[in-house]
Amino acid sequence: MSMNNEQEQVDESANQSSPSDSDQSSGQPPDKDVETEAQETVDVGELQDKLSEAEDRFIRAKAEIENTRRRAEIDVANAHKYAIERFATEVLAVKDSLELAKTVDLVQDNKVAVEKMFEGVDLTLKLLGTIFEKFSVQELNPQAGEKFDPERHQAMSMLESDEVAPNRVVSVMQKGYLLNERLLRPAMVMVAKAKTDAKSQEDEDEGAKNA
Repeated sequence: MSMNNEQEQVDESANQSSPSDSDQSSGQPPDKDVETEAQETVDVGELQDKLSEAEDRFIRAKAEIENTRRRAEIDVANAHKYAIERFATEVLAVKDSLELAKTVDLVQDNKVAVEKMFEGVDLTLKLLGTIFEKFSVQELNPQAGEKFDPERHQAMSMLESDEVAPNRVVSVMQKGYLLNERLLRPAMVMVAKAKTDAKSQEDEDEGAKNA
């Protein structure tokens, strides 16, 4: 009877000292779950990077489309604005001829006829002036003494002048014109240059002869 009691106590002690299989499994999570969680973290990071790249490409594409649209609008506006450029250029010759006719001296014997012609020329010039104003064609007629502007003037010759400072307009040979503030034809002008000292000029001439 005592032997049986001792055996039961040994069995109970063994059961209490050794952990069960379920306890062992609950104490350490499987390595597979840890790897899966790490992989999911990496995938989220990659997706965020790709999303940022896609957003950047979208912004760039949107900006490029906007720039293209603006350039197209400017091109269309310029096409409308300067559509009459060739027409305006041709009409300039007519205006030049009419202005030239006005410079003819009146002949005493034919004074009445010439005066009537002048009246017709004046009316035509006024009409052309109205047309030019309508189509934003502006006259370039620099005054004597005005500073030479290479952007709007074309120097036909340089000459010394006692009345006009160097690099300034002496006279206008042909008027210039603008179309909507853009140069259509430069004004052809005579430009003053610095006077050459008489002695320096003689030295230059002598040097040229000796050469």
